[in-house]
Amino acid sequence: MNFARDGIIDEDALITALEAGKVKYYVTDFPIDDKKDHERVIALPHLGASTAEAEDNCAVMVANQVKDYLENGNITNSVNFPEAKMPRLGSARLSIAHQNIPNMVGQISTILADAGINIIDMLNKSRNEIAYTLIDLESEISDTVVGSLQQVEGALSVRVL
Repeated sequence: MNFARDGIIDEDALITALEAGKVKYYVTDFPIDDKKDHERVIALPHLGASTAEAEDNCAVMVANQVKDYLENGNITNSVNFPEAKMPRLGSARLSIAHQNIPNMVGQISTILADAGINIIDMLNKSRNEIAYTLIDLESEISDTVVGSLQQVEGALSVRVL
């Protein structure tokens, strides 16, 4: 097996060894162009992570994920926050980062209920000490209610999207 870059082996010696039966099969993701159809060469697709194409794809992926977070509050592939993805419904969406402690969701939903705001959908995820809640609301939310949410002990960030 050879998963290193092309040119690392003596191609003529390899083919001679394959023909003589000294090498049963040659597995590579960099097949030798004129020998790749040999019956004992197994050519796999190259999945290089450091190619220019892979770097471009990663940059596009990151940009899309940051955009989705800023616009919808969805979190994908984070190293320090939980994965949180919810389709968007309703008039407004809250994204709340908070400590992962008991009664946070209860306090949040009580503040919304006291303001007469109905929850259409909600997602709460946690990772270690951090929790993240997405809430879709039936109506708009006032700055006063947002201020009350920000005052909850353990709330780290409250955003209206």
